[in-house]
Amino acid sequence: MELGRILKLFAIALAVVLPVRAWVAEPVYVASPSMEPALKTGTLLILDKLTLRLRPPRRGDILSFRSPVNAHDLLKRVVALPGETVEMRGKVVFINGKELDEPYAVHSRAGERLEGDNLGPLVVPEKGFFVLGDNRDESNDSSVWKDAEGVPVHFLRLRLIQGVVRRLPWA
Repeated sequence: MELGRILKLFAIALAVVLPVRAWVAEPVYVASPSMEPALKTGTLLILDKLTLRLRPPRRGDILSFRSPVNAHDLLKRVVALPGETVEMRGKVVFINGKELDEPYAVHSRAGERLEGDNLGPLVVPEKGFFVLGDNRDESNDSSVWKDAEGVPVHFLRLRLIQGVVRRLPWA
């Protein structure tokens, strides 16, 4: 095969792949145990970048986003939506005063009292979300985030969200 043809095929491949990764979907890996057991460390997933252009995040969505307190990309589950009141009492989440049913949540250190186990009540601001890892006692999330000065940052802003995380169809 001649070099010109190879370069042309490479350019066509880039012209297709780069826009798809930028605006539609891209692969992501689970880098920590904070979402276990739902998402195991090392699992390959798809970051769906289209869905949130059509609708806002919903409770239960697992999002990929840029952390509001450092430069890391994180995966967490949406627990509370804008305008809702969220509270945590003894590791139990309450939304607008009612206990949230969370069959996916686990506590690896259930007997220990940790920072973030008791919180609020807090009202989620407009264009804000309260997000938690499923592995609550091993998660860096809305319950424990603090800025460089040590001030709590309890909400994920919409502008930091990259997309909804999806499982691969064959996985």
